[in-house]
Amino acid sequence: MKYVILIGDGMGDYPLPELDGQTPLQAAQTPNMDFLATHGELGLVRTIPSGMEPGSDVANMAIMGYDPGRYHTGRAPLEAASMGVYLQAEEVAFRCNLVTLRHEPGGDIFMEDYSAGHISSEEARELIITINQNLGNATKRFYPGVSYRHLLVWQGGQDNWRTYPPHDLTGQSVRDYLGGKGPEKPVLDLVKASWPLLAEHYINQQRQERGLNPGNSIWLWGQGQAPQMPTLQERFGLHGAVISAVDLMRGLGIYAGMKPIQVPGATGYLDTNYAGKVAAALQALQEIDLVYLHVEAPDEAGHSGELKDKLLAIEDFDCQVVGPMRQGLTSLGAHRVLLLPDHRTPVKVRTHTTEPVPFIIYDSRKSENRPERGFDEFSAEATGLFVDRGDALLEYLLGLR
Repeated sequence: MKYVILIGDGMGDYPLPELDGQTPLQAAQTPNMDFLATHGELGLVRTIPSGMEPGSDVANMAIMGYDPGRYHTGRAPLEAASMGVYLQAEEVAFRCNLVTLRHEPGGDIFMEDYSAGHISSEEARELIITINQNLGNATKRFYPGVSYRHLLVWQGGQDNWRTYPPHDLTGQSVRDYLGGKGPEKPVLDLVKASWPLLAEHYINQQRQERGLNPGNSIWLWGQGQAPQMPTLQERFGLHGAVISAVDLMRGLGIYAGMKPIQVPGATGYLDTNYAGKVAAALQALQEIDLVYLHVEAPDEAGHSGELKDKLLAIEDFDCQVVGPMRQGLTSLGAHRVLLLPDHRTPVKVRTHTTEPVPFIIYDSRKSENRPERGFDEFSAEATGLFVDRGDALLEYLLGLR
């Protein structure tokens, strides 16, 4: 038996007037997901435990079969593992975004762009190298990652400092936070120390000349120490692989004992290499039991508040990932597929929310005779199937519940 988990990050949403009261999942053309919804089990699942932040780290940890309340320590340690950085007991990893801050004449400061215009990895690398040369030392090390997503490992940093995801602050004033004098002041001092280094950097000057947002500040958040997690092989005897453009997902897979597969051209946005991801997944399944394939684009569109892009990302996920996977799996024999968003990223709020999300479990050995139905929030709710704990989904997929 082969097992596939397909994640359309942030696909879940709210009904929108622009779509005549439909959600993006309802409005988008998704024949492949609709087929799986019709011929598989469709329901809602709570991927974010009560009281926890609705991050992709929390949600995907649950979907991989781990209770976030027990195993979650922070986002950045997972990203560190993906980058080959393993934390010592006294070290804390921080996500280090490159962002665009807008400084107003009156002294106010706004979060203009949490991704610095989806800066390229090549440009960002030069900026992070400069930051490390000037702000790094024996206790602080900066590592370049993918696009705007980078890493700080801080010996003596504290995992209980209050930090904020920059995508939650888009368009908002951050002056009061940056002027804070609480326990997190060392974090804020580092952020402000990056400003003169980045303002004069030739990469940012070139980006501004091209009309692009500069990466004119670092932003530190998502910190934590290394988690202690048993592997999927230890728990279930599974050999798995994870395919994603995002360090977070690859690092989570590493802690779960899965092999991270790097796909050339995987960007985490609308221009990602969908075909390469599918080909890598089908190739891996010839030798292993389970593949976890993650697509980031719907989430990025949600954070940007771009409805048109979110619809495109959902339809691309359906026709360029779900469809080819359906076709390719037929040659691999019996298989079960779990498909879902990890969380909702509604375009109107431009951040993650905690509501349950729709999911499908499809078994190629079963022929269900049901009326045709779509894959969306309301069709899933109408089935009456509700899974209260996201970490139970893997056992449902494996037929253990």
